[in-house]
Amino acid sequence: GINAEYGSKPSTKRGNMSYSGPTKLFIDNNWVDAVSGKTFPVVDPSTGKEFTRVAEGDKADVDLAVKAARKAWQTWRNVNPTQRVKYLWAFADLLEKNAAEFARVETLDNGKPIVDSEGDLRLSIAVFRYYAGWADKLQGRTVPVDGDFFVYTLHEPVGVCGQIIPWNFPLLMFAWKVAPALACGNTIVLKPAEQTPLTALMACNLFKEIGLPAGVLNVIPGYGPTAGAAISNHMDVDKVAFTGSTEIGRLIMCAAGNSNLKDVTLELGGKSPLIILEDADLELAVETAHVGLFLNMGQCCAAGSRVFVHEKIYDDFVRISAQKAKARKVGNPQDRETKTGPLVDNVQFEKVLNYIKKGQEEGASLVAGGDKAFDSGYFVQPTVFANVTDNMTIAKEEIFGPVMSILKYSDLDEVIRRANHTNYGLAAGVIGKDITKVLSTAHSIRAGTVWVNTYNEFPAQAPFGGFKESGIGRELGEYGLRQYSSIKTVNVKLPKHHAPIEFV
Repeated sequence: GINAEYGSKPSTKRGNMSYSGPTKLFIDNNWVDAVSGKTFPVVDPSTGKEFTRVAEGDKADVDLAVKAARKAWQTWRNVNPTQRVKYLWAFADLLEKNAAEFARVETLDNGKPIVDSEGDLRLSIAVFRYYAGWADKLQGRTVPVDGDFFVYTLHEPVGVCGQIIPWNFPLLMFAWKVAPALACGNTIVLKPAEQTPLTALMACNLFKEIGLPAGVLNVIPGYGPTAGAAISNHMDVDKVAFTGSTEIGRLIMCAAGNSNLKDVTLELGGKSPLIILEDADLELAVETAHVGLFLNMGQCCAAGSRVFVHEKIYDDFVRISAQKAKARKVGNPQDRETKTGPLVDNVQFEKVLNYIKKGQEEGASLVAGGDKAFDSGYFVQPTVFANVTDNMTIAKEEIFGPVMSILKYSDLDEVIRRANHTNYGLAAGVIGKDITKVLSTAHSIRAGTVWVNTYNEFPAQAPFGGFKESGIGRELGEYGLRQYSSIKTVNVKLPKHHAPIEFV
């Protein structure tokens, strides 16, 4: 049952499955069991086998965490900003010191190749250091107004922030949410994805080690309909930030509206177009599209899953892309040579295989992959479809797996129209040499991020977020701070006495 073309079967030795870190809830700087006493399994996606169990939080535990966060906020919001700088920077240093173990556990928990997990660690550390630099620079403004008034603004913390993070980039999404929230003086109740709770719990140990005050950060592993819903509906949570599917994003918006009208930030799904212009360097275009889709086994909200290629270079692009997909090593994610690990769980595994079947049924040409890679674990072969048309399911719906769809176009106006014909608007890419055409195309795409001659770059300094049904608000960069600050206007009436200005 092993396809030799797709690498060696992953090892099932216990050494790859060892975990001795925290498995309880983290509330008020204490490790506690769930009120219900329940736990849930954590599975190694390379084998499909359980390797540990984690406490299963629900509404009762969320209530305790929110209570701790509210109490902590009364003092944390007034902590000197330079002290917040020190906490964030110290955490980044400690994370860097423990990066190897965090990367190993991330790969064990999520299935992504170890080299990719190491990259996620570097990006996570950079995010914490970036926002450490902002913590003492959150400045308001003085506002000139008519009349005898002195008007200025203050940037105040929002309060208790609920944060719900996904399974595809567990620690990196932890960083994107936690770092700006703490920098702005908020307290947090965070729910990691039930598939990948471990590195968020490990991070709590580091925060405890650096002396972060009790209650400032609380982490509640659990399921969406219970723990996630409790956070979204809670009357004493001031904001909820969520990364995940558009379907769940709608539920969270409804919960926010039906409870206390809490502020909402959403980073949701995508069906991102990557447009290869006629004059593009073919080698660069193929490599960029390959990385843009197959990074993290295609489990990326910004994945370039609709590759539009000009008709004059289409056949060569398809041929080389198929060769590259077939050569991509699938196997044990702890092996440094592996490029593609397993999908996160059986649900995702079956979903992706069904999309592949649907693509074949609807007439797309399968030119690479198309099946599971091994008899065990959740491995799917890197898959490439050619002759894909806009009306096919694989061209419309977010697959979230290693499935590339290559579409043909002939005219620039045509491809811009087709690229924008989607409910999503998270990201896009343009590959080409003519700077006028490249920038004109980039400006015409309705997406929150457009990469030019590159793809899947996420510097801490650059905002990221979606248009349309891909979300609300922005993360990263200075714009990311706006999601965690409330603007207060102070208007002071001045006396009408005006002393004359004398010039000497």
